[in-house]
Amino acid sequence: MRRRQFLASAAVLAGVAAVRAPAFAADDGGKSHAIPHLLDGFLKLPGQKGVQVDVDVPTSPWRVTSNPDDALFCGSCFKTFVLSAYLQEVEAGRLDELEQLVVDDGVRSFSSLVLENLTGKTPAKCALEAMITHSDNTATDMALKRVTPARVRQFIADAGLKKARIPNSTRQFFSYVAGAPQGTDIGWKAMRAIIADDKPDTSKYRPALNDVETMAAPASEFVAYYKRALTGGYFQKPETLTEFKRIQAMADAIAMVVPADTPAYMKGGSIDWNGFHCLAIAGQMIVRDTPVTVAFLHNWTDADGDQKQTTAAFKDAVAEVLGKVHKRVLEVRA
Repeated sequence: MRRRQFLASAAVLAGVAAVRAPAFAADDGGKSHAIPHLLDGFLKLPGQKGVQVDVDVPTSPWRVTSNPDDALFCGSCFKTFVLSAYLQEVEAGRLDELEQLVVDDGVRSFSSLVLENLTGKTPAKCALEAMITHSDNTATDMALKRVTPARVRQFIADAGLKKARIPNSTRQFFSYVAGAPQGTDIGWKAMRAIIADDKPDTSKYRPALNDVETMAAPASEFVAYYKRALTGGYFQKPETLTEFKRIQAMADAIAMVVPADTPAYMKGGSIDWNGFHCLAIAGQMIVRDTPVTVAFLHNWTDADGDQKQTTAAFKDAVAEVLGKVHKRVLEVRA
């Protein structure tokens, strides 16, 4: 994260599952509902990959996957769970989007395009927007502190997401992987020192994907979550769903991979840490009236491939998949 590069109701879901064609795995010979070799470009990327693409054409929904149940590091993609839990609390009247949240060194975290250099207060609504739009980590820690990590984890459990995991805060995550004891927040001053250190002692560093403080989920759980979230399955009021969609539609990753003029609700994530890299994006685009729900997770190391080249290849591969699906859906629905 030092160098962010990339940066239905149950009945409806049950109906889709009942008629969906069998899932296509990576060994399907490249065939996926008349789109030959749809995932080839993505699967050629080095390292570990997990992907699921659900195309819910009303008359003939279909799916293509590869390692969809592998829980991989997902970077900032986890922030959508924070948004949903926060909006549930707003809906219940226990939180208010207009409440002023404090921005100071107590919550400041690096990789915060909006709030890293600001001090004062801002409405919770603005923090949630910064968290999704620019993946601002300070905004994320402000929201997590207010709603509490325990509440977000309860949301994840209630949603049936068995492998999804979130950190207590982005700063506790950074502290832990930098070598601090479990549950320790080393503070903003120490965090800045780590960022500024050109020759750090990496012997104490821990992997980003670990069993204590991490950000991880499988592609299949992201797809199931977004399909339910975007049909109002987690909210009681239509206006809450509208607010969820409004904020999710602001993610800057959308413009990088989704065909132009296509409505989309997504969140991207990334990390570059001690030779380990992650790029990820999950969410849904709407092609005419067809939801296309996706998750692409990619973890690799310096030994697997060059960071800059692989980042560009990831973007191109995801854009190619979404472009091909977009074209095919328009052809089928014409």
